[in-house]
Amino acid sequence: MRFDLTDLRLFCEVVDAGSITKGAERSALALAAASTRIRGMEDTLGAPLLARSRQGVTPTPAGRMLLKHARSILAQSARLREDLGAYAGGLSGEVKVLANTNALTEFLPEALSSFLAAHPHVSVDLEERLSDEIVGLIAEGVGDIGIVAGTVDVGALATYPFREDRFVVVTAAGHPLAERKRVSFAEVLDQDFVGLDRSSSLQRFLAAKAAREGRPLRLRVQLRSFDAVCRLVECGVGVGVVPETTAARAAKTMSLGVVELADDWALRELKIVVRAVDELRPYARELVESLRDSSRSNS
Repeated sequence: MRFDLTDLRLFCEVVDAGSITKGAERSALALAAASTRIRGMEDTLGAPLLARSRQGVTPTPAGRMLLKHARSILAQSARLREDLGAYAGGLSGEVKVLANTNALTEFLPEALSSFLAAHPHVSVDLEERLSDEIVGLIAEGVGDIGIVAGTVDVGALATYPFREDRFVVVTAAGHPLAERKRVSFAEVLDQDFVGLDRSSSLQRFLAAKAAREGRPLRLRVQLRSFDAVCRLVECGVGVGVVPETTAARAAKTMSLGVVELADDWALRELKIVVRAVDELRPYARELVESLRDSSRSNS
């Protein structure tokens, strides 16, 4: 049975994405090449590894067994590359970080920049996910470090404080809601919204909250950044939900109303999660310490 590292990495990406097409994109492979590799693995094994449907792909029992070993082999390969990297003078390590929208856009750029400047031979693979997805993926060993909302159940994962922020509603300066100090999320669901792309973890989170109220989000436009959301809100396109840190920064140059969200989930305590620090590779451990240091310096 001959599976190379590219095969194993591709298979993990396909399972994580639930799609051969998306898995191929993540692996930087053409769809035809990825499909050929997956079929070749199944032919070599003599059993299907993926159950295919219109909704995507899921691993079969054989696929789940392969996934477990593939992740272990890829982790060992990464450790080998790190250990030999110092002798080769090239890339010494890669750390995979999974973060929710708030952490990724507001806090990680600054926190990671200082770490990367101090570690020129380390790269960071940063991916946006929902907090509850991150917990599961870190527990499974898909990522090294996660940044999640403090409200999610992290099970047996080790946690450390990272940052604290609050979601607020931003409106145009003359909007009726701008006169309010606090408002519940349910109260603003009759408004048009300016939001992030549907694939963003925050937008999926807000859509789920709206669905629990039995109402949809009336999205007028979807953008790639919180700053862009604030610019269109200022123009009166709709209201938006953004971190308070974003709103405070945007309000310095834009005519915005900023209204506190009264819902409990609006206060976001962000936490660092890992399976166990002593199980992490050296540079991943150093990144955890760097993130914790940045948290203490901002507290």
